[in-house]
Amino acid sequence: MSILKKRLIEFEEVLNEEEIDISHLKRICFHGIPDEGGLRSLCWKLLLNYLPLTKSNWDETLKRKRDLYNTFIADLIVMPGEKSLEGERVDVTLHDHPLNSSPGSKWQTFFKDNEVLLQIDKDVRRLCPDISFFQQGTDYPCQAIVDANGPKRLHCRVQHTVLRSANVERKGLGVTKIAVSVRKAPEDYAPLAEGGEAHWEVLERILFLYAKLNPGQGYVQGMNEIVGPIYHAFACDPDSKWREWAEADTFFCFTNLMAEIRDFFIKSLDEAEFGINAMMIKLSQQVKANDQEVWTRLQQQDLCPQYYSFRWLTLLLSQEFPLPDVMRIWDSLFADEKRFGFLTHICCAMILLLRDQLLDNDFATNVKLLQNFPSMDIQIVLSKAATLAGKSLDTP
Repeated sequence: MSILKKRLIEFEEVLNEEEIDISHLKRICFHGIPDEGGLRSLCWKLLLNYLPLTKSNWDETLKRKRDLYNTFIADLIVMPGEKSLEGERVDVTLHDHPLNSSPGSKWQTFFKDNEVLLQIDKDVRRLCPDISFFQQGTDYPCQAIVDANGPKRLHCRVQHTVLRSANVERKGLGVTKIAVSVRKAPEDYAPLAEGGEAHWEVLERILFLYAKLNPGQGYVQGMNEIVGPIYHAFACDPDSKWREWAEADTFFCFTNLMAEIRDFFIKSLDEAEFGINAMMIKLSQQVKANDQEVWTRLQQQDLCPQYYSFRWLTLLLSQEFPLPDVMRIWDSLFADEKRFGFLTHICCAMILLLRDQLLDNDFATNVKLLQNFPSMDIQIVLSKAATLAGKSLDTP
């Protein structure tokens, strides 16, 4: 029996139990989730605490969450002057008007929402330009949106001009603006014709609703890179019953994940115990503990972790590797008992694997090298990281 077959059987045995043994599931997921049979889609829903561990509760949980998401769409996508139930356009100035400064004005909400939407629209139109998936149409467009009598599609609310943006750039935090490289698409993704929706349009709605429901945090550039792989896993599930609800399921899994890494995206929490600065310090300490020579070289060149690892850590390495590799990395991140403690081990491994170049290169070349991590077998990186963490990625 092949190794893959044995692994598939083990996953099947764990997932078929009425009460999921989460410790066992994490142990086998840490070694990578097979692409076959929609296993990653199901396992991520469990690892991200979306599905309960008792299988008999799945149907009730999914129905409740999916109904709630539909309520969010109906209540939070505000469109002044919507058509009445009879299909006629109401008088937008009857009780409200575009110049109404009242906080309760639908128009004020509409204009404020559009400020957030502008940045979201920029980001999702260029997500993962090396693959065509996000430009393609979903088989399950949101009928409440694409229907002629429903709210207008979000991208129509944005005056689209030339887009130039760097990922994870926050005003007032200069270190994030140092030579940030951006993966560029030859042109922005185009929306599909009326009646259809591209996958990037679905992500735009997910991020917009997330921002509306989390006003204290809102949308921060780079969140698109976090939601993208989750949605891709769910929207590619071979089971149409799961694929149909990829949007709602992604929203809640993304929300749960953001609850764990929110400190990375809030500037005021940079110095918190689990803030981004603490993570970068931990990474530097790991490099020093495992290779004093490399650490000394980086110190001599004043090559601070902020110059390259801010993006690595904040975006969970989603911009450093191709999407299939990112998903493999996330299998281990989501399954690790310490969750994002393993992330710093991966980043440390990336640095140590470039040891020879880093010792030979000058400052400018090293900055470029670390900001544009070279193509490498992801299993080599993960195996090195596991060794640093005192683990093993041999076949479980």
